Amino acid sequence: MISSGFSPTGSLVESLIHISNEVASVEKLPFVQFRNISTIIRRIKLLSSLFEDIRETNSPLPPSSILCLTELFSVIQRVKLLIQGCKDGSSLWGLMQTQFLSNQFHLLVKEMGGALDILPLSLLNLSADTREQVELLHRQAKRVDLLVDPRELQRREELLQTMTRNNQKSSGNKGFDDFVKLKEVLSCIGLRSPLEYEEEIKKLEAEAEKQAGTGGLIVVSTINNIISLVTYSKSVIFVDRDKEEIKENFKQSILSDIPDEFRCPISLDLMKDPVIVASGHTYDRNSIAQWINSGHQTCPKSGQRLIHMALIPNYALKSLVHQWCQDNNVPGKSKLSEKAIDHIPATKAAMNAVKMTAEFLVGKIAMGSPEIQRQATYELRLLAKTGMGNRRIIAEAGAIPFLVTLLSSTDPKTQENAVTAMLNLSILENNKTLIMSAGSIDSIIDVLESGKTMEARENAAATIFSLSIINNCKVIIGTRPRAFSALVGLLREGTSAGKKDAASALFNLSVYEANKASVVVAGAVPLLVEMLMDDKAGITDDALALLALLLGCSEGLEEIRKSKVLVPLLIDLLRFGSTKGKENSITLLLGLCKDGGEEVARHLLINPRSIPSLQSLSADGSLKARRKADALLRLLNRCCSQSHYPVG
Repeated sequence: MISSGFSPTGSLVESLIHISNEVASVEKLPFVQFRNISTIIRRIKLLSSLFEDIRETNSPLPPSSILCLTELFSVIQRVKLLIQGCKDGSSLWGLMQTQFLSNQFHLLVKEMGGALDILPLSLLNLSADTREQVELLHRQAKRVDLLVDPRELQRREELLQTMTRNNQKSSGNKGFDDFVKLKEVLSCIGLRSPLEYEEEIKKLEAEAEKQAGTGGLIVVSTINNIISLVTYSKSVIFVDRDKEEIKENFKQSILSDIPDEFRCPISLDLMKDPVIVASGHTYDRNSIAQWINSGHQTCPKSGQRLIHMALIPNYALKSLVHQWCQDNNVPGKSKLSEKAIDHIPATKAAMNAVKMTAEFLVGKIAMGSPEIQRQATYELRLLAKTGMGNRRIIAEAGAIPFLVTLLSSTDPKTQENAVTAMLNLSILENNKTLIMSAGSIDSIIDVLESGKTMEARENAAATIFSLSIINNCKVIIGTRPRAFSALVGLLREGTSAGKKDAASALFNLSVYEANKASVVVAGAVPLLVEMLMDDKAGITDDALALLALLLGCSEGLEEIRKSKVLVPLLIDLLRFGSTKGKENSITLLLGLCKDGGEEVARHLLINPRSIPSLQSLSADGSLKARRKADALLRLLNRCCSQSHYPVG
């Protein structure tokens, strides 16, 4: 593995820095292997800090470290080639090879960990921050699991099923039964335009030629089947799209001259069945019915609260519209208008059915056996999942107090169904007040703390997030310290979705100033910093937003300043984070530098990456990022003015 062409402290380190920067600056990651590629790039970014520290020390290296660095160069070189292959190659063939490619990334990470085994950190003159990052990276690489994205496996399975069914058809039938699914699969891997389809076909043809000598007839036959599938899909999708555009243009040409007073203020289309609402404004029946049935109780045009929901026919305007249609040869009654006229009776019938179902299920919950309660809560959970009207009707049927009781059920499924039904009901704003009034918050916190399934705990966190949108709920929940401890516990133990729910709930609660200290006392800060280094957590932006919010209280500032690894992480995120991530990273750095933060300011000044990153954001960042970057650069300029090293 050792190359004699490298000098120990010269070209080897420079080559490592160069190739690390090449990998870190890869733009527009491919849709296939996205998670593995983004994760391994993050690890190499952390290694680049090690290489730059070694270059800055400019001292002789122990032999074992030279061996380690040489092996790391080999690993990073192969990572670069693998990523480039995923980018330049066929996305569909990459999807077919997803397990093989995932295994390649996994082996490279394991090799990275093996190389770090022989790195004598104690003998290297590294900063404490870099040392901690390398140790953390080493631990993660040693225990890393094979990551095969389940979504890619599902898409590959759908592709294979479509190909199999197509091959089984007679030669006279050229259609595809699962065309909609196929279109979704192709869209998910980035094929959305005719040009992208053509490029993919060329890549598949190149892959078939490449495999012809080594892959065997079966592989080449598979690739040719995919090519014919993509070719056919391209012709169908974009021919249909052209037809739709022609229809839409024809429709626009007919309706372009509609008088404004005949247009519905919601849909801007011709009103076929105009009705008057309580505010006195007129809308098309179909549009205003959809508005009201989705939970709104105000006039869309004026914002005025509707004192009743009656829709009164505007016969005078309807007559004028009818006359205009006749004069302009516009069909007075279309399929759309027929649906619109029938919408209210249909909706009323549907709402009556929901009401009967909800009352029936609440009765089963109140009087049924444990098994019946389990089934009834499951049905309510599903019923509350869609439609504001459903959520209102279920609450009116008296379901909430019974669901609160079932939160303490000893049956895991009943408890999980009850808290999930509560979550779905809480989406309707009026229900939030009813849920809080039912004395549910302590029971919800119980499930969050020690729910019988992880899904129950995570949905309890999501319920707290939903309830805490209302300011009064933030105050009430804030009087329960164990709510914060339980959310921090879920932040530590939950799945990626659970961690995100917990972070979102903590953020919402922290908007109320008095709750910030409680979040800090619960131990959130060290855990949030750790989440910034955890590739699997997937909540970097959420963690940064919450840390930036906690910076606003003295307890939060003090706890955040204790972290030794945060500032280097924030500097990296200035370069590689999302737009929101960059904004919150600057907010944190600016807050840490103010009011006695000279040590953080000095750290920024001696880090070669911080000032260029801030200058770049000051020039090209979002409006908020530019403003914060300018403020931080001015502050750093004042800090170093005595030493005559202006920041610029």
